Amino acid sequence: MNTYQTEIELRLDWSDMDYFKHINNVSYFRFIQSARVHYWDMIQLNDYYRKYNIGPILASCKCDFLKPLHYPGTILVRTLLSQIKNTSFHLHHTMLDADKNIAAEAEDIIVLFDFDNNKKHNIPDILRNNMESLEKRNF
Repeated sequence: MNTYQTEIELRLDWSDMDYFKHINNVSYFRFIQSARVHYWDMIQLNDYYRKYNIGPILASCKCDFLKPLHYPGTILVRTLLSQIKNTSFHLHHTMLDADKNIAAEAEDIIVLFDFDNNKKHNIPDILRNNMESLEKRNF
């Protein structure tokens, strides 16, 4: 079984609520984004982008809502790398409420993109190695 090597705790804001007094589905995607960017920081992808102008674009984001969240509170978003391909990688996110119950699960597909040449770019060894090192396993 794969274990989560990264996690981020996020505060639920009053402004995240909708008319029905639970956290709106749109907010879940902001939580996923926070976890995704945190993961990119952990593998030094943002540094790579600043140096080479090659960075991530989000190709797909899917979320399954399993349990409503309510204000006030916090959530824990755990992230793991589920797959690396030539030009893309997949992240799996699990959102836990304050009682550690799963509130949602999400999947991202991120493509590495060369912004100077406007095309996909192979994932370089340094980033692949950073991911494998963080995940404590080989892909």
